[in-house]
Amino acid sequence: MKKTAMVTGANKGIGFEIVKQLGEAGWKVILGARSAERGEAAVSELTSKGLDVEFVQIDMGDLESIELAAESINKNYPDLKLLINNAGMPGAFSRSFMDTKEENLRNAFEVNFFGTFRLNQRLFPLIKNNEGTIVNVSTDMASLDHMHNAESTLNAFDYNSSKTANNAMTLSMAYEVRNSNAQVFAVTPGFTSTDLNGNSVGGKSKAAAAAIIVGYATDGKRHNAEFLDEKGVYAW
Repeated sequence: MKKTAMVTGANKGIGFEIVKQLGEAGWKVILGARSAERGEAAVSELTSKGLDVEFVQIDMGDLESIELAAESINKNYPDLKLLINNAGMPGAFSRSFMDTKEENLRNAFEVNFFGTFRLNQRLFPLIKNNEGTIVNVSTDMASLDHMHNAESTLNAFDYNSSKTANNAMTLSMAYEVRNSNAQVFAVTPGFTSTDLNGNSVGGKSKAAAAAIIVGYATDGKRHNAEFLDEKGVYAW
């Protein structure tokens, strides 16, 4: 019997590649995206290749959209085994603390933190009951250790801090499943050329980034409460 996964922010970029790789590995995948048109187009492309993919519309910046999507998933996919929270937005990618505008900070938190928080709360009981896995996709720059010790980094306070908050959420969720077979952990794929950073040169491919996330999500090992990069455990 196929296992079922859901991936958010999945009509393009790393999310699309995650769905593709999970489908190729034999999973049934729910592709979550804000745009129905782009989401359905992505599903059509993947199903034309023989993959088992279905679409659920979800706008991570809209509470009603999240509630409707979560209700549909709990009702129609009671065997959900894996949730990969990939959706995110860069804010304004501020270059310094003083350059950060409150509006951009709030926008980044609304999608990256509160949207993920709302979806996690609504699907956490299902995943826990199914002894499944939740992966919160993070970034190197969410690591307080990295920001404290790096000689050079992108000091994008709006984006970085919203992802650091997600890391704190990851640990809180992981604490609640520490005595069960369910698990919650975070993965940073590292610098990747995507729309989020204007497809900056020098980053790894979207497929390579997705492979890191899918690899940890499906390797059958216990990763609860870990923060992982392509080399292994990464400092919080």
